[in-house]
Amino acid sequence: MRRGFLYLVAIMDWGTRRVLSWRLSNTMDTEFCIEALEDALRLHGRPEIFNTDQGSQFTSPRFTQILHDATVKVSMDGRGRWMDNVMIERLWRSLKYECVYLNAFETGSAARTGIGKWIDFYNTERPHSALGGRTPVEAHQGPDLQAAA
Repeated sequence: MRRGFLYLVAIMDWGTRRVLSWRLSNTMDTEFCIEALEDALRLHGRPEIFNTDQGSQFTSPRFTQILHDATVKVSMDGRGRWMDNVMIERLWRSLKYECVYLNAFETGSAARTGIGKWIDFYNTERPHSALGGRTPVEAHQGPDLQAAA
């Protein structure tokens, strides 16, 4: 956007690269991150481990308590160690070059709509070589569910 900033959080399954939940906010508060986390847990269940960076939203007691209450192990990357979170960093790169930079969204609602369409495309139509040519949704569903579909 030409004026101002928007902040994006995404909850991703590393094994399948599926974006499980995401939120966009015009403030860097904790609430939009908590909403994305709660949505991912409600829709996709409890992971064994949750990895994140050391941003203030993710280290906040409110955010970490949700994970502790769900008995999820919390893994936080070392400060400045982007390689520890390479899956989400690759997602950000793809999103920027395939969506954000090409569209130069004028409003927050336009950005929300455009990013939502791109994430849906990423999850359901964009094959990944690391997933044997499957999309993240196909990989996330597993072979048993794919055969039944």
